[in-house]
Amino acid sequence: MRKNGIVDQKKEASVVESAKSKPYLTKRLLVSAAKRGIRKAAEETMEVMGYVVIARNGWIVKKYADGRIEQIEPINS
Repeated sequence: MRKNGIVDQKKEASVVESAKSKPYLTKRLLVSAAKRGIRKAAEETMEVMGYVVIARNGWIVKKYADGRIEQIEPINS
């Protein structure tokens, strides 16, 4: 935390007070929360389905719980 109290760097904090006292999300907090949510969803999907479909190295792949990876198709840009 800075001495002026504007920034609280605890992970639990999701809202930061600006100088005008209007709450806003910082990009860092938003990205962090999104990554945590995606990780949790992927873990739950892996438990239920036994695989997840992800993008990796220019390919859409199916990643299985046992570690196997099956390439489905390349990503066309």
